[in-house]
Amino acid sequence: MTDLTRRQALLLTLVSGLPLVAGAGRAQAQSAAQKVTVALDWTVNTNHIGLFVARDKGFYSEAGLEVDILPYSDTGAGTLVANRVADFGINGTISLFTQKTAGADLKGVYAVVQSETGRLVFDAARSEIKSPRNLDGLTYGGFGSAWENALIGTIIRHDGGKGNFETVTLGTSAYEALANGSVDFTLEVSTWEGVEAGLKGVKQRSFVYADYGVPDEHTTLISSSEAYLQANPKPAAAFVQATRRGYQFAVDHPDAAAALLIAANKDTLTNPALIEASLKALIDGHYLRGDNGAIGTMDPTKMHAIGDYLFAAGILRDADGKVLTQRPEFAEYFSNSTLG
Repeated sequence: MTDLTRRQALLLTLVSGLPLVAGAGRAQAQSAAQKVTVALDWTVNTNHIGLFVARDKGFYSEAGLEVDILPYSDTGAGTLVANRVADFGINGTISLFTQKTAGADLKGVYAVVQSETGRLVFDAARSEIKSPRNLDGLTYGGFGSAWENALIGTIIRHDGGKGNFETVTLGTSAYEALANGSVDFTLEVSTWEGVEAGLKGVKQRSFVYADYGVPDEHTTLISSSEAYLQANPKPAAAFVQATRRGYQFAVDHPDAAAALLIAANKDTLTNPALIEASLKALIDGHYLRGDNGAIGTMDPTKMHAIGDYLFAAGILRDADGKVLTQRPEFAEYFSNSTLG
């Protein structure tokens, strides 16, 4: 789940090709690889696997690119992209919509996952929680966003409850709080925290958002800026298409992809079992490749539906912090054109 930065802003350097003369009487033009930067939304995890596969399997270099995967920082990837510190960034659909509505230069170009990976979870021993209406009056361990309150309220009310609950903002400490009983429920990414809980033998039950009135969404996207896309159409398309190859490889060769991701991040990914199980969950759940075979494609119906939900819930605000009163044109928020 997903942002003072821990590093200085990186200077964007675009390398253009220089003609080189080779041999007597003949000239041969060669171009240096186009440098591209991509920012992560969190510490390295399986959502990022396609980037590392594309880099280390040579898909980017084959496309004429030199891709630098920037380390995660306290500054969100969307902010880095909008301010031209990074060319691309991993971010959530919710952050894309809220930031762009507030004036950030962002545009979704790739769907990392095809459907919602989040879920509402609680201790499986809580037999009194039979359906979402039973969450009324309980304590939620949260992460500090307006989206969470709207989401949970919708789920409870859809089940006939009032949507009244207490919130304690804990960040990632919410999982420890849930385990020790300090909070009654929280939200987690089923393909990461959920998998980790399963490996530890933690028994949980959950409610899926889409079962209770919340539109399905592409939880995780790759976004760029309009400024970058317009100035660099060919490198942008090359990056997106090579990235798609990386995720395709991960789906078709999960063992090799998991080993590659671990090898590239030995200091942070110290639990191979978690990586392997998480990737399996992403593949078996048809997240990386949808039931319809889609990889990377953003579904316009889903994008508009989640945009309409955010607008109706009063979550979308303009640059002055005022709640929008007129629905934005959500078609401008994303494009599949670079997928080819």
